[in-house]
Amino acid sequence: MDVLVCVKRVPGPGSTIPLTEAADMVDTRNLGFTVGPHEECAIEEAVQIAAEHSGTVTVLTVGPPAAEEQLRAALSVGADHGVLVETGTGDRDPQATAAHIVHAIGTLAAEGHQYDLLLFGNESADAGHHQVAVRVAHALELPFVGGIKGVELGSGEQPVARLRREMPDGVDVYEVALPAAVAVKEGLNLPRYPSMRGRLRASRASLRTIEAEGVTGGLHTVGLRYPPEKESGSVRLGDGPEAAGAVVDVFEELGVM
Repeated sequence: MDVLVCVKRVPGPGSTIPLTEAADMVDTRNLGFTVGPHEECAIEEAVQIAAEHSGTVTVLTVGPPAAEEQLRAALSVGADHGVLVETGTGDRDPQATAAHIVHAIGTLAAEGHQYDLLLFGNESADAGHHQVAVRVAHALELPFVGGIKGVELGSGEQPVARLRREMPDGVDVYEVALPAAVAVKEGLNLPRYPSMRGRLRASRASLRTIEAEGVTGGLHTVGLRYPPEKESGSVRLGDGPEAAGAVVDVFEELGVM
């Protein structure tokens, strides 16, 4: 069971993301980078599947040479191979990113690499377009299911994947024939931390680089802006004994009195 996981290099969380002076892109000069939580779970799921079904895990990313850092991070937690589709500097829109992934999969297939399952994060942690996975699946004519938080693989003459998507009023379960493309969400599993041996192995591993085709997408950034700051929802009820009546009213509204 060979699994391909597609990930994206995104700014690390934890602070306000700075914008350039023109407010038309993210200022990345002093940022750390990672992959999003959905994709961390995709990598972990692929490693578990490969261990259980005697397969391999290939992690692929589209981006600049610096994205090798994210590939090596994936190798340090159990992935077997890393593939960089090098696009130079600058971000790519979902249309172009999907085209680069499809081209890379075709290149790898010509070299004898076939994948039973393609895993994606449900959406990227920065742009959140929700498009790349479904565009790749459509181009490759593969069945696709997104929003997944449970994966079970069956064996047999025609292998299938049983996929679970949580809904507000229950659970949807899908069964698709492999090969298939699946977009997973955070909470699917608990991603492991890299071991020292894993880090050493990843630092020495060779990565496959594929030159990106000259594909341009159809989306163009007009500008970026910060969301409005949320005002505090706290309300001062008063001071000292004078606040007692207001406190009682709140407790009665909450049904605790």
